[in-house]
Amino acid sequence: MKPELRKTVPSPLSPVEFDIPRPFKTILDNGLDVVLFEDKRLPLVSYRLAFHSGDINDPTDHTGLSSAISSMLTEGTEDYTSLQLAEKIERLGSSLHASSSDDFTIVAASSLSLYSSEILHLLAEVILRPTFPEDELDLYRRNTVEHLKFQRSQSPFLADEQASRLIYGDHPYAKFSPAAADIEKLSRETMSRFHGETYVPNNAMLIAVGDVELDEFLSEVEELFGDWQQGAQPWEKFVAPPKRVSRTLTLVDRPGSAQSNIILTNLAIRRTDEDYFPMLVMNQVLGAGASSRVFMNLREEKGYTYGAYTRLNTKRLAGDIEATAEVRNEVTGDSLKEFFYELERIRADNVGDEELDDAKSFLTGVFPIRAETQEGLTNLIVNQHLYGLHENYLQTYRANVDAVTVDDVRRVAEKYVLPDEMAIVIVGDASEVLPQVESYADSVEIYDTEGNLK
Repeated sequence: MKPELRKTVPSPLSPVEFDIPRPFKTILDNGLDVVLFEDKRLPLVSYRLAFHSGDINDPTDHTGLSSAISSMLTEGTEDYTSLQLAEKIERLGSSLHASSSDDFTIVAASSLSLYSSEILHLLAEVILRPTFPEDELDLYRRNTVEHLKFQRSQSPFLADEQASRLIYGDHPYAKFSPAAADIEKLSRETMSRFHGETYVPNNAMLIAVGDVELDEFLSEVEELFGDWQQGAQPWEKFVAPPKRVSRTLTLVDRPGSAQSNIILTNLAIRRTDEDYFPMLVMNQVLGAGASSRVFMNLREEKGYTYGAYTRLNTKRLAGDIEATAEVRNEVTGDSLKEFFYELERIRADNVGDEELDDAKSFLTGVFPIRAETQEGLTNLIVNQHLYGLHENYLQTYRANVDAVTVDDVRRVAEKYVLPDEMAIVIVGDASEVLPQVESYADSVEIYDTEGNLK
């Protein structure tokens, strides 16, 4: 007997509640910010020791230095070799790693709360007493240079490199990747000196999330980090990204390539901009998911690509919006036509009520899910505090999304989606692609895959 088919659409589930308490905050005498969010749901703890400096703070003649230092922190300290440290972390069933981004450097550790003291001690060890061993540094140099060679064989890397250069100009956000020469000249002396200048407590924030007792935690933090000496905060004033006044085309020639990688981009907003939530909703409608306008147009209707998207890159000092897709060579020009159609439409016409509601429902629905795991909740809290967002940012996130109106979406689209000023970047076979796309720009430049103007 066949089951009876449902004749009506089921009613939606009740919204998942998201009402978390505010964390405890204090500052040590040496300037180290300390944030603790107690979460007793699971016997886990996550630590983040984050620095308010990142790749943009690299010296002009040492691109890649911050990234190298963060990678080398766990490769040897005064008390542990790289192997000893890895074995100890493994025995604890824990994790400890570091990485740098444009704006920040973060050392992350997590473990069962049973071993919270041990992993916190190891976190302090790699922060305060790294030795940058020469044998490990040599291995880092060789591996990184080989990885850079591999990156240059990848279209997305080449497209992002040119897009960053065009949008950010002389601002350090344009330094998309170091060159092999930058990596080969890394030295222990340079790394140790820069580490001492930037890894200082008044440039840092220690964030703990999980099954931690406040008094015990603060006592241990004071013991481990209380004698850490202050330094000069590495704040710099950078030149502003250039003001674009025309639409340009930059083509990276890859002879024989069967497809084109497309990016269309212009400057937009910083992470702390007051238009962040309207932009978030606008981008959701335009191209953030599989039901968005550009995806439905270029993939579902036209069949030009497996996926077409837009995304916001919101950083501490600046930001951009970009539309991107990988398409077949023969439809590169047609794809640009559809991209610009959607970019103009989001500016010229009001979004529909249903379209707006769907975008807001997705954003508000997925937000509490991101906090269901220990790492997800930790990342939300870390981002809130690193960017200096309002103290009730997480608690009011969904209300801020829900408050976005049709007029808000139209306003920010008109203000920040700028088709006539966009940088068009295409990586593909110039002989096939250029005749299709040169009419879309006021000027054209062609580069090889090494970044040299042809």
